[in-house]
Amino acid sequence: MNDNLDQRTVDAFGDEWQRFDQTSMPRDEASSIFYEYFAVFPWHELPPDAEGFDMGCGSGRWAAFVAPRVGRLHCIDPSEALEVARKALGARANVTFHRASVADNPLSDGSQDFGYSLGVLHHVPDTSAAIQACARKLKPGAPLLLYLYYAFDNRSLGYRLLWRASDLLRLFICRLPPGPKHLITDLIAVGAYLPLARLAMLAERLGIPVAGFPLSYYRRRSFYTMRTDSRDRFGTPLERRFSRTQIREMMASAGLRDIEFSERQPYWCAVGRKV
Repeated sequence: MNDNLDQRTVDAFGDEWQRFDQTSMPRDEASSIFYEYFAVFPWHELPPDAEGFDMGCGSGRWAAFVAPRVGRLHCIDPSEALEVARKALGARANVTFHRASVADNPLSDGSQDFGYSLGVLHHVPDTSAAIQACARKLKPGAPLLLYLYYAFDNRSLGYRLLWRASDLLRLFICRLPPGPKHLITDLIAVGAYLPLARLAMLAERLGIPVAGFPLSYYRRRSFYTMRTDSRDRFGTPLERRFSRTQIREMMASAGLRDIEFSERQPYWCAVGRKV
């Protein structure tokens, strides 16, 4: 069966989440990022004791916030990261763990009251097919929340060229063994993420608009988050990016309606309901 996964990428994430299990992430920061991702999620539409899934749960950092709000949460991941999530969430009786892929998992079609997949489906060979696979698990009217890397469609040409240069660096780093990969991505966090983020923080305090500053998103983030995201960004073999229009089209093709995008970072977060 085609599991719609890239094994090198699965292994890379298993390694990443075992190294960065998020236990050192400040709780208030984790909460702040969670609310950014879920800004457009319609909690009020869920039935009592709702059952849903976290597709590509990784370390379980977002599942930790969702599980107390619902009746049953299925954490699904094809990598060793599932054991990190199990360790973090194993005490929660309403969480079930599945070592499985988006295309091949034990959830029955039409069985779930909600679903979400954050920062995952742009790392699979066929993102459109993955969205369709998620949507098939939903009951009619159930919401699906997605976060997919954006194609800088709301950014300047200079910003896009800067990203292109960084992507050439990623293509080299992602092929390295784990040790050198961790070292280099940590150096990027120190040499790029930290100074640019703090520069944006200073500019903001001086009243200068910082929306166009590279890495300004991290101006109020911890260095731990910078290290995590540097490893995520530069250490992952397969990465795809999509414009807002492309994401809307893929969601509509998967049978989702009433599609709504968050207008705040991170881009793009979108929710749609199963037809």
